Amino acid sequence: MRSLLFKLYWKLEKLFFPALKYSQYRYYETLKGAIPDRCAWLDLGCGHQMFASWMREEERALAGRAAMLAGIDLDWQALRANPFASARVLGALESLPFRAEVFDVATANMVVEHLRNPAAMLEEVKRVLRPGGLFIFHTPNRNAAMLRVAARMPQFLKNFLARLLEGRREEDVFKTFYRMNSLAAISQMAAASGFRVQEFRSISTSAVTALLGPVAIVELLYLRLLEAKRFQNYRSNLIAVLQKAA
Repeated sequence: MRSLLFKLYWKLEKLFFPALKYSQYRYYETLKGAIPDRCAWLDLGCGHQMFASWMREEERALAGRAAMLAGIDLDWQALRANPFASARVLGALESLPFRAEVFDVATANMVVEHLRNPAAMLEEVKRVLRPGGLFIFHTPNRNAAMLRVAARMPQFLKNFLARLLEGRREEDVFKTFYRMNSLAAISQMAAASGFRVQEFRSISTSAVTALLGPVAIVELLYLRLLEAKRFQNYRSNLIAVLQKAA
């Protein structure tokens, strides 16, 4: 049934908003254009995969660029299942167990929204990056309407909807704080940590209501409206590229 509903949704998306792309693909495209060959790469909060589960080939291709790809997370079981990290490290992002200036690039996919103290994480990322190194991350936009609604839901309802609409297991739904989840917050924390905002993109992702049949049409029309520049602060996701001073 899910596959049939998704097939219907993709037809609706192509009809009502053909330019829309799933935000994980946007993040992948950003990494593809920024990850240098033979680099030392640190993936923060990597868990058991870098992208969505159906993006294995994209993950394999990018991981193959790195001379060394280190993944760090607090979930050892997830780390053990990660097929592409050449080094799996159990540890906290606010206290990275690495020497200074050992990585060319650091990344985080849907991670910074879960941090109580993202400023401390930024300081640690800056410490372990080489001069000119990049920190690239993908995260929800706390100003998005859907996120504001979700923030007022009890956790059990969030878990249920994540499973129903996104196929996520309960153990893959984590507490969120959204302390570095707007352009203003990112710019302020980046400047305080000595990073320069090299690139910042506010983007929409595929409809959350994709599995609800024709209901998705309403959301697709809303997402299309958000493409107007004056509404860019209300799109669902953010991609940022921060650079450490050379």
